[in-house]
Formats: sequence, structure tokens, C-alpha cells
Amino acid sequence: MKTIIKALRQKYNLTQEDLALKVGVRRETIVFIEKGSYNPSLKLAKKISLVLKEKIDNIFIFSKGDLDF
Repeated sequence: MKTIIKALRQKYNLTQEDLALKVGVRRETIVFIEKGSYNPSLKLAKKISLVLKEKIDNIFIFSKGDLDF
């Protein structure tokens, strides 16, 4: 899964630490989400979307293989 969190953070002049504090997680969690190595819970994804003023589907971009069951 890819994200545009970094670009949106930069748009709003937020550091990883700023975003982490606003959504209630550690900075490292934001780092892992941005790298695509951690998939956030739906609740965390919603919090991120509210802070970054963007729909979840626009922030988190799934590849075809990401949704295999």
C-alpha cells in the first residue's frame, strides 16, 4: 500500500511528530505508515484523514495485490 501522507503533511507544514501527536500515536508509527510497511487500523486511518483534510481512499492507495484474500 502506498500513501500520500508525506505530501499532505508538507502541504500543511506538519512534521511526522506533529501528525503523530494529533492522531495519538508515536512518530515511528507515522514513519512506518509512510513507508508502506505498516497498515493502520481503520480508526487511525480516519484520524489521519481528518487531520490531513482528505478522504481515506485518496490518502491510502492500494495496489491490486494488496487486496488479495
